[in-house]
Amino acid sequence: MPIRVQNDLPAKEILEKENIFVMDEHRAIHQDIRPIRIGLLNLMPLKEETELQILRSLSNTPLQVDVIFVNVASHVSKNTATSHLNKFYVTYEDIREQRFDGFIITGAPVEQMPFEDVDYWEELKQIMEWTKTNVTSTLHLCWGAQAGLYYHYGIDKEPLDSKLFGVFPHRVLNRKIPLVRGFDDVFFAPHSRHTDVPIEKIREDERLTILAESDEAGVFLAMAQGGRQIFVMGHPEYDRMTLDKEYKRDKAKGLPIAVPKNYYENEDDSKRPLLTWRAHGNNLYTNWLNYYVYQVTPYDMVGTPF
Repeated sequence: MPIRVQNDLPAKEILEKENIFVMDEHRAIHQDIRPIRIGLLNLMPLKEETELQILRSLSNTPLQVDVIFVNVASHVSKNTATSHLNKFYVTYEDIREQRFDGFIITGAPVEQMPFEDVDYWEELKQIMEWTKTNVTSTLHLCWGAQAGLYYHYGIDKEPLDSKLFGVFPHRVLNRKIPLVRGFDDVFFAPHSRHTDVPIEKIREDERLTILAESDEAGVFLAMAQGGRQIFVMGHPEYDRMTLDKEYKRDKAKGLPIAVPKNYYENEDDSKRPLLTWRAHGNNLYTNWLNYYVYQVTPYDMVGTPF
């Protein structure tokens, strides 16, 4: 699948070395097709790392995808160069009159704070409200999923006794739903969080459908409005070394951190982590793009089912 990005985006060179088809702007404008427009609201501190992970995840269908990176204006990023943000990102004000085939809201390292205490919460509420009328399908990831469930359905997160950290098995509950088409009965996915949305509260809301869950990690995948809103509690986009970096970073700082579960062979953190979730992670993004974005949005984006 060709991913359309700006010519000098740093992630472009890395993706090309991985044999992922990345199309620059000059080539894209000569193709007589309408690309799928995906907005990526990147709330993670290491934005370039998240860009690379999400672009990898979107690279597995024959569709041409035009990715627009979005940043909140009400928060100053301390871990990404201002020059990078100014060059490659737009704000909500820049896109509020536009329509998107799909939109992704990432996680953020603010999960232990009440939503109302997050400095960009009011702006995020505006964006989530806007997605209801200007986006065909919105994919919420980790804290972004918790924020979406809280804003749209009033279901608040709760603190966990200890950090949920590692790679956990999940069961598919209804494989007839296209979002989990091709999934095995049991699949693995990474989690890294201190809070959770109780599965009982999600089950109680008839507007929400749980598609995959775990005995240890709780809900992994839920959806509403026939796929207009999708909530992913984990991080299927993570690469092999993401949890390793997080674990060793916290360990070096002397912070209380356990070895991530089901990640290193024999729980030995000196060994290369096992990659056990890539196929299902890619399948999730491919199913989302195909069944809930591409096959739903009209060619001219007029008459989108709002």
